[in-house]
Amino acid sequence: METKGVKLDPEEVVRYLQEHPQFFDEHAGILAEIRIPCRHDGRTIPISERQVAVLRDKNHILQDRLAELIRFGEENDTLGQKLHRLAIMLLGCTCLGDLLQRLDSHLRGEFLIPHVTLRLWDIVADPAPPELAPVSPSARTLAEDLLQPRCGHHVPDEIRNWFGTGAGHLRSFATIPLRRQRTFGLLVLGSEDPQRFYPEMGTLYLTRLGELVSAASVRYRPSTGNGGTEA
Repeated sequence: METKGVKLDPEEVVRYLQEHPQFFDEHAGILAEIRIPCRHDGRTIPISERQVAVLRDKNHILQDRLAELIRFGEENDTLGQKLHRLAIMLLGCTCLGDLLQRLDSHLRGEFLIPHVTLRLWDIVADPAPPELAPVSPSARTLAEDLLQPRCGHHVPDEIRNWFGTGAGHLRSFATIPLRRQRTFGLLVLGSEDPQRFYPEMGTLYLTRLGELVSAASVRYRPSTGNGGTEA
């Protein structure tokens, strides 16, 4: 910045105005004379008009953020209601077969999850449903190593094959360990949409889902020797 042969440092001008807030009180008329470039069409506009435009832009940003917060709140409330209904449904199950069938139906219908598979071990049922089919040591280790649900685009081939004929079309997965004191199962959700279960997504509600299914399924573990099932 240069005026009357004197070169001014813009930072010095800014610092001066910050240190002398009374400047525009003492020179109020200058505010009406200052004109600055408009960002949209290149014309110059009064500084007051520019301030209004800046405030309008900030208002739009705040409105967008508020709308986003409201949307997230509504989505969380809906998920909470669905989990509540799931908990009530699980409490009403009287046998393992009923639990597995109703869980699968609930996840597909209420949560709109197109593909659901589940494997349990150390649980006895007669007749044994497909969910009690043998699981490799590596799959058990994977479940035991999960401290929380994991979302992403890949799962081991063994787990992918649990989905049957549609496995090749799946592009994202949520892998949820089932445990009560120790791990005894794995619930896996799948989707053809790569963004349904992406790696960075939150897992709070998936964790709660795993806790509900674990608490309902553990009732069918063999007696631990104290006269009841392991809790």
